[in-house]
Amino acid sequence: MRSCSKRGFSLVELLVVLTMLALVGGTIGSLVLRQQRFYRGASELLRAREGVRDAIDVLATDIRGIAVTDTVRLLADSAIEMFSSIGSAVVCERSSDMQIAVPRPFASGSTLTSLLIEPDTGDLALFYRDATSNGGRWERHRIAGFSVRQSAATCPGFQLDLSAPLSPDTHPGTPVRFIRRGRYSLYRAADGDWYLGYRRCNALGPSTCGSVQPLSGPYRSYSSTRDKTGLLFEYFDAHGGRLTTTSPLELARVDLTARAESRQRLVIEQRSMTPADSATVSIAIRNRTR
Repeated sequence: MRSCSKRGFSLVELLVVLTMLALVGGTIGSLVLRQQRFYRGASELLRAREGVRDAIDVLATDIRGIAVTDTVRLLADSAIEMFSSIGSAVVCERSSDMQIAVPRPFASGSTLTSLLIEPDTGDLALFYRDATSNGGRWERHRIAGFSVRQSAATCPGFQLDLSAPLSPDTHPGTPVRFIRRGRYSLYRAADGDWYLGYRRCNALGPSTCGSVQPLSGPYRSYSSTRDKTGLLFEYFDAHGGRLTTTSPLELARVDLTARAESRQRLVIEQRSMTPADSATVSIAIRNRTR
């Protein structure tokens, strides 16, 4: 009888195959790693750009709508304190000298009230006084209470309690604006990064602000050098001159520059970089009186 023998792979053949597999695997791994670095870098760059756009969107809206006659409290290179509009309405009922009512938004088809957020104790209500009788000024009152009217047959909406009596000029149909005092600033958080933060401040008297709440970031750190700082406010008068004082009555334009940076450095194609972005916007004050 003739025996049959099966021939297998030789050691050399196995080594060649393993070497080829290692080369292919290394190439694939290198491509995957490069793709991961690329997408991580793109994500960090998008995050930095989003931070810049968030700062500009939030600040531009509030700064553009301020009334400089009585609403700007601080003009600094990395902070601005002001009263921001949080809503408007009209008086629909005057219950007493210290209590009025305004319609609820869209109640019974009413569109006379528009609120970004509901006012509360510590905010201010501005009542427009008729120009024919006293010069068309806004009468300012601190809000002592803001609540939903219960079982109101006429003027279903909100009850507004004030801390001081209204003038006789306030009557149904009088326009009302609600404003809140707050401070936007560049600040350093506990994690060591710098953010755009917001503090709510007391309505009247010397500035006293609460704890800071982060809005967007991180940004570059604060620097007294205007070309390096993470958040820069610059102030100009109606003639384009740079303001060197804190007088709000001369304020006509605010230039805002935001410079955002990633939390980490990335290595892309043998180069070390920190994803970053910056933008500058000029904001004209809309409610100037001069």
